[in-house]
Amino acid sequence: MHQEAQVSSASPFVMKVDHFRSAPLGSNLPVLLGLMSVWNVSFLGCDARAILPYCQALAKLAPHIQQVSMESNGKGVSIDGVPLSFEAGEIDFSEPGTNGQHSFYQLIHQGRVIPCDFVGIIKSQQSVYLKGEQVSNHDELMCNFFAQADALAYGKTREELAAEKNPEELIPHKPTKVLVINNDGPNM
Repeated sequence: MHQEAQVSSASPFVMKVDHFRSAPLGSNLPVLLGLMSVWNVSFLGCDARAILPYCQALAKLAPHIQQVSMESNGKGVSIDGVPLSFEAGEIDFSEPGTNGQHSFYQLIHQGRVIPCDFVGIIKSQQSVYLKGEQVSNHDELMCNFFAQADALAYGKTREELAAEKNPEELIPHKPTKVLVINNDGPNM
């Protein structure tokens, strides 16, 4: 499953609440993201999700989502106190940017299926240009952001993997979402 969205930031809180309350279900980003999580846990059997913000300013995004999601959805009983016959919620983990590439990306690429939510920003708060370079550190980071997401979402075909004599468990096309935030506003 591959989903791309661009979120405006004219007034992030007002936009989110208004969008959630008024957008049709088919284009309601919070509803669609929630349904994708239900799909990944309930139908694909994925018990974890990686939240991968490619911006140091979003380093606390995942802990916030962990608290909101895992505390609210991590129940073993229904609202009536009846034990659930299925898993509720997922384990969320994260590391900003390329830091995760040196810890758990290999597990995601070559191990178990873990849905990934890549979160990037259009403009850096502090782009750095080295002398003689035409691109900033943020430009390079975003290239890495899109390359990682593309590799997970599309990967290689089963035929390509078989030709390379890779084990069957190296499954391509892992559930991947790409969220790009437009951070032109003063509230981001």
